[in-house]
Amino acid sequence: MPTSALHVARTGLEAQDARMRVIANNLANIGTTGYKRDRANFATLAYQDSRVAGQQSSNETQYATGLNLGTGVSVQSTTSIITQGTLSVTGNGFDMALDGPGFFQVQLPGGKLAYTRAGNFSRSAEGALVTAQGYPVQPAISIPEDASGITVGNDGTVSVTTAGSAAPTEIGQLTVAAFANPAGLQALGDNFLAETAASGPAQVGAAGDGTRGAIRQGMLEASNVNVVEELVDMIECQRAYEINSKMISAVDEMLRNANQTL
Repeated sequence: MPTSALHVARTGLEAQDARMRVIANNLANIGTTGYKRDRANFATLAYQDSRVAGQQSSNETQYATGLNLGTGVSVQSTTSIITQGTLSVTGNGFDMALDGPGFFQVQLPGGKLAYTRAGNFSRSAEGALVTAQGYPVQPAISIPEDASGITVGNDGTVSVTTAGSAAPTEIGQLTVAAFANPAGLQALGDNFLAETAASGPAQVGAAGDGTRGAIRQGMLEASNVNVVEELVDMIECQRAYEINSKMISAVDEMLRNANQTL
């Protein structure tokens, strides 16, 4: 029994260490544009069934309760909390935020599509609308060399003002990708997410159509991490870790006493 208790407490230490890592990552990304906080989910490990409820206790009776001993806990998964972050005004015409569900589309090297909530875009030397890493935003938007201003409507329509023309000229439209299960997207780093079987295929359409958020030019979406909530979770995680650590010390003391007595 004491050895089993040591194993159970060890799994508790490992699980709380993993949870603390998730919390630390949330706090580290509090200033990351468009970041969505993660939550660690736990699950019990397999049970040892010494006696099953309903098993025959005699020829005429059955056990009303069983004897089931747990073997510990493990981190089952991490869930991305897809809630809207605060929109902050930047005044930069190339900064864009999504007010509502959906993701911007970006073409990675090799042609693979990735998705992001970070709309801190720029204009490349060739006039393309790109991310901070230089990856082109999709659908591709080519900004004329003589453009003196750019306007992006809530529906993603991109217009520019050129020298010698009083009226703006429409040069394209940004679309927004939505997913049946956005929490199932795979995080790639650099604020990019990838489609998975769990997320379902991307459903691309116009921004602001009801199922996809509207595009807000000159704004950026802040991280949805709540510092107070994360600090409370951190204290709770720390206390749970200490309890499991004390369990190991207690079981070790029990074993020491047993060895001295025997």
